[in-house]
Amino acid sequence: MRTRPTLACLGAFLTIGLAALSAEDWPEWRGKGRVGIWNETGILEKFPEKGLKVLWRTPIKEGYAGPSVADGRVFITDFVRAKGPRGTERVFCLDEKTGRVLWLHEWDADYRGIGWENGTHATPTVDGDRVYVLGSAGMLLAFNVKTGDILWKKDYTKDYGADLGKWGISGAPLVDGERLICIVGGEPDAKVVALDKMTGKTVWTSTGLSDQAGYASCVVADVQGVRTVMTLTADGGVGVRASDGKLMWKYHRGANDTANIATPIFHDNKVFYASSYGTGGALLELTAQSGEVKTREVYFTREMQNHHGGVVLVNGYLYGFNNSILTCLEFATGKMMWRHRSVGKGSLTYADGNLYIQSEDNVVGLAEASPAGYREKGRFSIPDQGLPSWAHPVVCGGKLYLRSQAMLMCYNLRR
Repeated sequence: MRTRPTLACLGAFLTIGLAALSAEDWPEWRGKGRVGIWNETGILEKFPEKGLKVLWRTPIKEGYAGPSVADGRVFITDFVRAKGPRGTERVFCLDEKTGRVLWLHEWDADYRGIGWENGTHATPTVDGDRVYVLGSAGMLLAFNVKTGDILWKKDYTKDYGADLGKWGISGAPLVDGERLICIVGGEPDAKVVALDKMTGKTVWTSTGLSDQAGYASCVVADVQGVRTVMTLTADGGVGVRASDGKLMWKYHRGANDTANIATPIFHDNKVFYASSYGTGGALLELTAQSGEVKTREVYFTREMQNHHGGVVLVNGYLYGFNNSILTCLEFATGKMMWRHRSVGKGSLTYADGNLYIQSEDNVVGLAEASPAGYREKGRFSIPDQGLPSWAHPVVCGGKLYLRSQAMLMCYNLRR
């Protein structure tokens, strides 16, 4: 394990203090609450004809993990191939204003057994003065945000017997109070694991859940007084009690047998699961009874077969890709409001009335988030690095962050 702070960052460490997360931070996967929404205003209402102004570009290596942004720093991971499936995974800490590397840390990674060897998947999770970083080979590390020092580490394969799956470990760790919730897929009962976020010590491992991990990250919410972790495993949409890891439900129809990737959407004591490969989406009503949560299917729809691009909920409507078609559904009923090919199959984020859409073929679009129909407000292309771009766009602090495989780009969104 090797940490390399740059010379330029040493002076910066003396002047840049650690402050509480501002309202504009994007500290983890899909931002605050993992809903894919940035709640500030005052940014461009449409893209200029020649595209957005580039503030900075930072070259990195292979990977699909998106950036997290907090307290003036940007965190992102990659993979440097050495020989065959072996190489080095890295995490970068960048200056938000310039893209300059403040520190980086690297560790050995072995991708043998992983069918898709093109880098890291999980977005780093920032919590105060700590950042939690997960590699595709199952190495979880906690770093000091300011210095890059390792505070503790876990190895999913050695510590919990995790199966890396066809595409590697992907579920970004989630901070819930004093605990760090991890989708591990270990044996025999360590499918979901809660750690003490300060020490890395295991608090509980899930019980009653035999599923292997999917590729989805989890969300956590209070369901009528019962704190609940929700995610998609390899076999279904599940709910695990956050106090002790007990499985409370498993719903099979929202999952497929290949790759379940999309983060669940929780709202109004309901959860929406979706996956691709001929499956679809489902809304479940959640009801707490005697300290557990029961489910009832409200509807199932084939009109939201979401692969990897995620779904956002805005003013009672779901927006996401049904395979390669951008689709708007009414959350309460599943009624399809419209569909459009947009910029092509990809991922999306919502901010200030609009959808920021990044196609896997490196076209970025802006469209109004309205159930009345698709209204595009501009598009532009970003550099093609030779492989699909699967990282989700990030809007934060009046900037748009885009990853195109081996390049992280920052664009100005201020009016």
